[in-house]
Amino acid sequence: MLLDKMGVALRTGHLCADTVMQHFGIQGCTRISFGMYNMKEEVDSFMEALNKVMSILKME
Repeated sequence: MLLDKMGVALRTGHLCADTVMQHFGIQGCTRISFGMYNMKEEVDSFMEALNKVMSILKME
């Protein structure tokens, strides 16, 4: 939710990996996808937002 509020689009859920997630006891996950069409500034913006969220959640 924090990344979403910062304009970062993510996909959450089981992401077509139910069997693997059950094996490892994972309830859900989050994925961000990059492609050839992404610009360096978009990656930099994501990393800045992720670092901010990690700081907020004290995950440094």
